[in-house]
Parts: sequence; structure tokens; C-alpha cells
Amino acid sequence: MPGLVAPVADEREALLAFLAQQRSGLRYATHALSDEAATARPSASELCLAGLVKHAALTERHWMASFVEAGETSGFLPSAARDETFVLTNDETLRDVLDLYETVAGETERIVGAISDLGADLTPTPPGVPWITEGLVWSPRWVLLHLIEETARHAGHADIIRESIDGATCWTLMAAAEGTRVDGGE
Repeated sequence: MPGLVAPVADEREALLAFLAQQRSGLRYATHALSDEAATARPSASELCLAGLVKHAALTERHWMASFVEAGETSGFLPSAARDETFVLTNDETLRDVLDLYETVAGETERIVGAISDLGADLTPTPPGVPWITEGLVWSPRWVLLHLIEETARHAGHADIIRESIDGATCWTLMAAAEGTRVDGGE
């Protein structure tokens, strides 16, 4: 995917294109890394690249499949399990979480394609969530904008972690992943 989103024809296409662009940035940060490097924590943070990809995938799936599509709100309630989304289990690899993220992206595109009104009200948020105003009602449009925001935030985290691992930066990683040069040459 190029460094900038191409011109888009409509809002739905724009939201999906910008979300895809941010997902790509997060994936590029893992380009050509071993599982060991992808789970390294080279900065002051406890975050690792593979964990960021896993968390972004599971969070996107929660927002889109559980909340937007199914109306399920229990995933917003405080839970210790939420922190576990940033950690790979013993049997998970970087490839596993990258494949998961690709699957989730396809799920999101399918769900968004089936939504007739991006401004429609979704299920109100549940009580007892300290970071959400009780009874708040979002739309699919808001959810997509929030996913773009959150994915961009994590892509920025990933850039810092990757640069801390081996000095690689987003543009050179994007070019390497796509088989091009940073100056646009082949």
C-alpha cells in the first residue's frame, strides 16, 4: 500500500481505506522480524510488536463483530483479560497474529459493506464502565473513526518499538515490504 491513501469516491470507501492504511503501518513495523524480535520489549514500555498487532486485531474484532454487528456490550466492562490481548501465548507466533489481523480486516470490510446507514444508532453502552459515559450511543461511523484513531496510535507505538529494535523506520520498512525503494524507484 502506498504511503498515502488514494482518492476515494465516498465516505464508506474512505473510512475503510484509512483504516487499512493504519493497519498496514502497524504490520510494516513487523516486517522481516523473527518471533523473538517481534516479542522484544526494547523501550520503557511493556509493549512488543507482536502484542500490538494481536491487540489491534482483537480490539477491532470486538468493536466490529461483537459490538457493531451483534450489539454485544459486555466487552466494554473492565476486565483483567484485556491486558492479555497484548501478549502472545506460548503457541502463538508473529505469523499467527498477522494472519489473524488479515482475517479481522476482511470481517470488518464485510460488516461495513452490509451496513445500510453509517449514522444509525448502535446499542447504548452499559453501566459500570469508568471510561465511557453510561448510555452513550455511537454509530458505525463513529466506531470506524475510533478504530482509525486507535490503530494509528498503536502504529505510532510500533514505529518507536521497531526503531528501538534495529533502527528501521516506517518508510524504509514500507518500501522493503512492498519491494520498492524509498525514493520510489524499483
